[in-house]
Amino acid sequence: MENLSFLEKYKQDHTHRMNKITHAFGIPMIVVSLPLVFWDWKWALALFVVGWILQFIGHAFEGNAPSFFRNPVYLLVGPMWIVKRVVGFATGKPLK
Repeated sequence: MENLSFLEKYKQDHTHRMNKITHAFGIPMIVVSLPLVFWDWKWALALFVVGWILQFIGHAFEGNAPSFFRNPVYLLVGPMWIVKRVVGFATGKPLK
């Protein structure tokens, strides 16, 4: 059995292009919805629900269950993965 870091395992579980696209939109929507709930409950709820729908659509394409089903730590790893991808894109050093 491989001994992968959380980020490496997350990357391994998210290789399908459509899954990456749905996560690129869905994860930020979920993250933004959390503090937004204090200002606008309806928008926060809409972003949260649509963000999660996108996550499950992506995993349907990938053919696997969301990583957080195995370990809730992945609820934090997903946003880190998105940040690393954005920083990599901005700096010209893509996530490997």
